[in-house]
Amino acid sequence: MVHGVLAAEEAPLRAGDHRRSVEVGGTRRSYLVHVPPRVDPTTATPVVLAFHGGGANADTMVVFSGLNETADRAGFVVVYPEGSGRLPRLLTFNAGDCCGQAAAQGVDDVAFTRCVLDDLAEVVNVDRRRVFATGMSNGAMMTYRLAAELSDRIAAIAPVGGPMGTAECRPGRPVSVMHFHGDADEFAPFEGGRGRGPSGTDFRSVPFSIDAWVAANGCRKTPTTTRLPDREDDGTRVREERYGAGRDDAEVVLVVIEGGGHTWPGREPRLRTLGVSTRDISANDMMWEFFERHPMK
Repeated sequence: MVHGVLAAEEAPLRAGDHRRSVEVGGTRRSYLVHVPPRVDPTTATPVVLAFHGGGANADTMVVFSGLNETADRAGFVVVYPEGSGRLPRLLTFNAGDCCGQAAAQGVDDVAFTRCVLDDLAEVVNVDRRRVFATGMSNGAMMTYRLAAELSDRIAAIAPVGGPMGTAECRPGRPVSVMHFHGDADEFAPFEGGRGRGPSGTDFRSVPFSIDAWVAANGCRKTPTTTRLPDREDDGTRVREERYGAGRDDAEVVLVVIEGGGHTWPGREPRLRTLGVSTRDISANDMMWEFFERHPMK
């Protein structure tokens, strides 16, 4: 396991998977890095931060999201921050109101993310205008917090299955958002309230989160709605609501999976209790296309 910055002869990171760690507030925290095979270390490379859900960890997020395969095709680096908790594999992030020990103890996961990005820049030629964040559930909520509190480092976010975990958002600059959510999600309900999970969180609604970021980004309040093709007979349909014309070309896009559960669109859930995952779209492909359109201004 690598602690902090690699020795000079080991930088930049080679193609493959690496585990690194940083010290934040006297606590050692770790993260995974996936470097795709065709990255040129002399060229600035985009980075996608991928935050796992509550009760999960970085390794499970690799499998759950399938982002490494997308990174290999598209040529971006993926970083999987590791949450904190009493048990080494059941971890959470402090996204505000949620979740677990991280929220209860006030763990500063915004500072942790900043340290991760600082450390990564020592061993990867990071394109600082193209650092993005996505996450699932509690991890999605964490991306919303980063967009509000770390907007000097995060260009755009793509939360999946998790709303805002704070009552307001006041980013230092417009941050574009693409939010994926199933309207049959029983763990982070689309309309808010308590879900089936053990956290006991009273979630804010998806519409609340979207409205907050439409206002923060200065977007039009009325969306352009598009029904996407029903490519698979899986019991789902996908609806896209796009709020455009924001400051600095920012936009907010809500992708509603009608009949979809607490899942990652385009990926099969490992647990049936999470509900149906649509095969009509790939969240990975859609978010990467979105990220490419929204570098930091």
